Amino acid sequence: MSGRIRVCLAGATGWVGRGLSGEIAAAPDLALTGAVARTAAGRPLGEVLGDARIGVATSGTVAEALAAGADVFVDYTSAAAVRAHVETAIDAGVSVVVGSSGLNDEEYAAIDRRARERGVGVLAAGNFALTAVLLQRFAEIAARLVPQWEIIDYARASKPDAPSGTARELAARLAGVRAPQLAVPIDGTIGPKEARGATLGGMQMHSVRLPGFVSSIEVLFGLPDERLSIRHDSGAGAGPYIAGTLLAIRRVGGFTGLRRGLDTVMELEGARMP
Repeated sequence: MSGRIRVCLAGATGWVGRGLSGEIAAAPDLALTGAVARTAAGRPLGEVLGDARIGVATSGTVAEALAAGADVFVDYTSAAAVRAHVETAIDAGVSVVVGSSGLNDEEYAAIDRRARERGVGVLAAGNFALTAVLLQRFAEIAARLVPQWEIIDYARASKPDAPSGTARELAARLAGVRAPQLAVPIDGTIGPKEARGATLGGMQMHSVRLPGFVSSIEVLFGLPDERLSIRHDSGAGAGPYIAGTLLAIRRVGGFTGLRRGLDTVMELEGARMP
């Protein structure tokens, strides 16, 4: 195990976590030292997932899982649990990769302060897929040239948090470019103001929750007589998220404080996922 990055994973039996667990266990430069899955606590994770490469037991809490030692903590749990998990890992002096959604800008600011105080890095990405990273970059370019846009966030009917982490991250990045113009201020709307969506980062956000969607994000830009749509759609497989998360695990120990977005630790020019 010498020289390998020790990883503790919360949400190890979830949609992303089950595939990520095996990839971490199989990587020559990584070692899975802890796993959190409350429904399987106390059982060998390899037995739960049917993967003999995985040799750790599942824990019921993050603190218990971290006790075995970790360099990086990865969270793929839920909006209700993620902040407490992240703070527990930071306080233990462990760098963090956040794959769960539900945190807002104020919470991220608090996490950034906490991470800097402890001298660890936190990398949070609303979406670890390469095409989602490209959408964010392309949208930032468009926002510098087109003054009006709105964001549409699509997800499965059962997703409880809205907007999604991907949508929140996109809004935060576009807000760093400028606030979009509104031909009619929201307060000037005739009819229910909610029909214009929620205002996030100075822009309008619309969250759709319906069966048939996994996770999609679209940003619409408009000019007189022309329109630009930039959209990312996720499929049913977790492979794109796993590849991006592995990259994040390998890079998060190289900085202090919070970074948002996978592209903050990768070069997009000619970039290829590992």
